[in-house]
Amino acid sequence: MSVRSAVAIAAALLVSAIPCSGQAQPTNPPPAPAPGQAAVTPEQARLLKSAEVFVRHFFGWGADIKVALGPLRPAVSPEFYVVPIQVTVGEQVQTGEVYVSKDGKTLLRGEMYDMSADPFADNRAKAHPEGNPSKGPADARVTLVEFSDFECPHCRELHEELKTVEARYPQIRIVYKDFPLTSIHPWAQTAALGGRCAFNQSPAAFWKVHDSIFDNQDVLSAENVWDKLVEFATAAGLNADTFKACLSSPDAEKAVDANRADGVALDVSSTPTVYINGRPIVGGDVETLDRLIDFELAAKN
Repeated sequence: MSVRSAVAIAAALLVSAIPCSGQAQPTNPPPAPAPGQAAVTPEQARLLKSAEVFVRHFFGWGADIKVALGPLRPAVSPEFYVVPIQVTVGEQVQTGEVYVSKDGKTLLRGEMYDMSADPFADNRAKAHPEGNPSKGPADARVTLVEFSDFECPHCRELHEELKTVEARYPQIRIVYKDFPLTSIHPWAQTAALGGRCAFNQSPAAFWKVHDSIFDNQDVLSAENVWDKLVEFATAAGLNADTFKACLSSPDAEKAVDANRADGVALDVSSTPTVYINGRPIVGGDVETLDRLIDFELAAKN
């Protein structure tokens, strides 16, 4: 089995196919039990081994594929454990989670939710829209948080679509957060820094620079992006010297990294990924956006 096909099979278990994707940071192995946490019991060890045997058989993962399961965590249902899985083929890694019943008879793929709680409350808490570029009323009943990459062609498509969304729904708030996929997009990080530096000088000017980057995506490169960003910032009425100093500042990098960390906490792995009041939409399909905005507006009445 090739590395590519094996990882594709792993992805079928663990992640979804997505528009612009790449590792924004190294993937870490499943965490070891925390200090003071009870050691794995013999029964739990047998359950993990049984689960590994099952998934290897189910997906045809041979001895050349490394599969690591655990540590076990409590699930929403008291009858199940959450079981992290890491699949490694060569240097390629995929991670995810499944659920395994405590009696060792059932393995469940997908998501498990507590029906007594809001399933998107945790996403809203992790999104941290404050301190980021935004349009629309601060007290809007519907907030759209977009994790985006300036070099991603699908993000440029969504950029065009959001113009029409904004026109149809002036009552919603739109928040932009950086998630540059640096492993596949060589100038995305620099562009994200430029957007942050524009925002630091003038929140209104950010959107002019934002639009200029996407509108000129085809002509930007790792070699010219710095000069182009200064050009865009100057055209937006920003002080060029202040902008240049900011591009090299650790503060701008920290802000971009904080946005990326928020995305990682939300399990964002591709761009664009959009959240409507915490409800995720990978890819930002405009018909889905409209439907969910309508749903949220109606639900809030």
